[in-house]
Amino acid sequence: MPFSMTGFGAGEGSVAGGRLRVEIRTVNHRFFNLALKVPANLAALEPNMRERLRRDFERGHVAVSMRWATPPTAGDGALYLNVERAREVVAHLRELQTALGIGGEVDVGLVARQPEVLGLLGAEPAVAWDEVEPVVLEAVAECQAMRRREGEVLVAELRHRLDRMAEHAEAVASRAPERLARERDRLSAAVVELLDDRQVDENRLAQELAILADKLDVTEELVRLKAHLAACRETLEASPSVGKRLGFLAQELGREVNTIGSKANDSEIAARVIELKGDLEKFREQLENLQ
Repeated sequence: MPFSMTGFGAGEGSVAGGRLRVEIRTVNHRFFNLALKVPANLAALEPNMRERLRRDFERGHVAVSMRWATPPTAGDGALYLNVERAREVVAHLRELQTALGIGGEVDVGLVARQPEVLGLLGAEPAVAWDEVEPVVLEAVAECQAMRRREGEVLVAELRHRLDRMAEHAEAVASRAPERLARERDRLSAAVVELLDDRQVDENRLAQELAILADKLDVTEELVRLKAHLAACRETLEASPSVGKRLGFLAQELGREVNTIGSKANDSEIAARVIELKGDLEKFREQLENLQ
């Protein structure tokens, strides 16, 4: 069953003596587009997360947020002071004062709060991917379950649109022969009126009628339209990732509908073509959210 590209999932678990929460939000996107927001001590695990999530989400914008609900257990690190780093910070701050014309003294507290100036060695424990992965997978499973549920709703709507388009196509097919006969009679009557009781060249008239019938005939377009509708139904029964194939089929459906409209020359067929275009547009709109 195809998945929706809209979903949300969260997972929480014990990691490195703390409590880690992972939230995953997905929306539609043409390709796999990952946005990660992780604590500094998990930044080294980004390649692992990217590789893991790419396996679960074929395409779509995937936003992942990680935060410590309870910070990990800190080690007994020794206090360190990086004097060279502090001098660099002071120099840059004074340069900024000069550039902006700001007076005052550089505060030692501001300098001490800058990264790599003052801190604890080994204060944050190293976190292994094996500890984080189960929490990520819990969030993935919840997100995928939501995407699956929404996918079922989308598929039902898409099938409804396909059924409506099939009904309109049948109505056009039923109307087409009558339209051809009416156009043939109209042309014959017009020729007779123009000739004003003079002899009609039956062969030439038959030839012109055949040309007209060929121009107005929509049999081939209807056959292809029905084939594309059947292909759409088969695709909806296929693997979870079907959005791109259905997008291509929607283009082909649009091509046939437009051709039928250009050959309509009949108010009832023209009305059916308008309905076909409306249902096809709604079909395309729903495809935007289908993986």
